[in-house]
Amino acid sequence: MSEIEHFRNAARFMTILPVRSAAGEIAPDWLTRCLKYSPLVGIGIGLVSGGVLLIATELWNETIAAMLAVATSIALTGALHEDGFADTFDGFGGGWTVEKRLTIMKDSRIGTYGALALGLNVALRIAALAALTPWEGVAALIGAHAAARAAPAWVMTRLSYRGDVSAMKVAYIESRPRIDELQLGLIFVLLAILPLTLISAPAVAFGAFLGAAFAAALALWARRLIGGYTGDVLGGIEQAFEIGFLLGVAALLG
Repeated sequence: MSEIEHFRNAARFMTILPVRSAAGEIAPDWLTRCLKYSPLVGIGIGLVSGGVLLIATELWNETIAAMLAVATSIALTGALHEDGFADTFDGFGGGWTVEKRLTIMKDSRIGTYGALALGLNVALRIAALAALTPWEGVAALIGAHAAARAAPAWVMTRLSYRGDVSAMKVAYIESRPRIDELQLGLIFVLLAILPLTLISAPAVAFGAFLGAAFAAALALWARRLIGGYTGDVLGGIEQAFEIGFLLGVAALLG
């Protein structure tokens, strides 16, 4: 499968955009192979939501503009990662055994733990974004969406898959990202954070530190409670990094 097809798979899986299906037979490990382009997809999401932020700032105050920017990113992705974040907290908060936690996470209904976690998630991102100037916010959105989408791939190199493959909506086999794929993803992340680095390198460093800390905490929690990761956990890790990154940037620039 060509690199163009891998990029299309990443865009089709992570957004609601009408991307043409890949030509030919789909490889069993297609999801892992396309993850290297997830930060590039994140750059696109950050650019669109950043554009909404700039336009909305001219019409309303910073809080409303931040709400619309975050809503745009959620709409573009079909709430893919938010859904995983909520399911993860529902499972980890409401289950007393590994089997029960995994069962709860597969339930399409949202519970108290998931609802509270998701509400705080969105509120923190909006508040952090509203604390920045419009152009700082655009740079932060581009960097956050790219870097956060690289975090799940790194977690996959450390943990094993613990979900039910037969119950997945997409074809999947467990395959860890290769070192060259991780390096390519890192290049996209470095390009994405460059505008924010020109504004404030310490803000980028603190955002990356806080994002990595939040993502690592969730990954360690997943390892303790279910012995590895699931698709929902990876979505939750993306969200955890995004929250931490925006909070870190806002702490130094806000």
